[in-house]
Amino acid sequence: MKVLYFAWLRQTIGVAEETVSPPAAVGAADELIDWLAAQSPAHAAAFKDRATIRIAIDQEFAEPGDSIRNAGEVAFFPPVTGG
Repeated sequence: MKVLYFAWLRQTIGVAEETVSPPAAVGAADELIDWLAAQSPAHAAAFKDRATIRIAIDQEFAEPGDSIRNAGEVAFFPPVTGG
């Protein structure tokens, strides 16, 4: 699956996107965050304050407990504000 990072997440991790193959036990977005955070110190730093991270699964806003099974893309980004 493709994982996309935006704004300060991209800056902290050092890449805008990566292709990952999490283990079969990783079935929800929050489990993917746990798994990603264990991949490197940069990932751990990016996902430290999870309350400030928003999620999209296949370009649809999602919640942490939503399934990522069969997802082609998961994106992580800070809250979006308009003006």
